[in-house]
Amino acid sequence: MEIWINPRCGKCRSALTELDAVGAEYTVRRYLEDPPTAAELEQVLERLLLEPWDITRLDEQPAKDLGMKKWTRTNTDRTRWIAALAEHPILIQRPIITADDGHAVVARTPEVLKSVLPS
Repeated sequence: MEIWINPRCGKCRSALTELDAVGAEYTVRRYLEDPPTAAELEQVLERLLLEPWDITRLDEQPAKDLGMKKWTRTNTDRTRWIAALAEHPILIQRPIITADDGHAVVARTPEVLKSVLPS
């Protein structure tokens, strides 16, 4: 599995601690240093079963500067949202874990994190 993290994020650090505690094998991607491409975001969104606005941190400065709270949440603007996330990865919710079985989660709660842990 792969986990997208911001090392300064407490939820990311907690997720890593939990993964280590159960002996999970994973790869860390520091997505602020190694931003996902628009194509990668499309793939992760498909695995998450979410839309780009569902994983956007609208209170971050780039979102405010772009006026994203006013953007429509339609297929017409979907590409615009994904482009903004690719250009400003700080806008991406974290941590995102892509599991080996094909699904993915935004592991912001212990319950969601447990859904991808090996049993």
